[in-house]
Amino acid sequence: MFRFVLRLLGLLLLAGAFAALVIDGTRSIAGGALALTPLAQTLAWLSPQKYAALKPELQHHVPHFVWDPLIVHLLTAPTSLVAGALGALVLLAAQKRRPKIGYSNRE
Repeated sequence: MFRFVLRLLGLLLLAGAFAALVIDGTRSIAGGALALTPLAQTLAWLSPQKYAALKPELQHHVPHFVWDPLIVHLLTAPTSLVAGALGALVLLAAQKRRPKIGYSNRE
């Protein structure tokens, strides 16, 4: 059951990444220049109140050496890239382990 939920979450993240990629592609073609939507803008669009409350809370609880290089760059990364990478990692985590055929169990 847990593996099913992880697979569903991974596929939903990949579908969201594809949708974000299509939206960015459409904006790029219409504008004549590359237009990528950052993750911060997407989160602010999805839930403005929660995003506004989350940012100061994260800055307070997360150490500065994690906030500045990691989370700031993650929030400026394209939504399609972040969602696609996260979806792929979740799908990899949900895979069954392959049996080790051909390896001896004796040592």
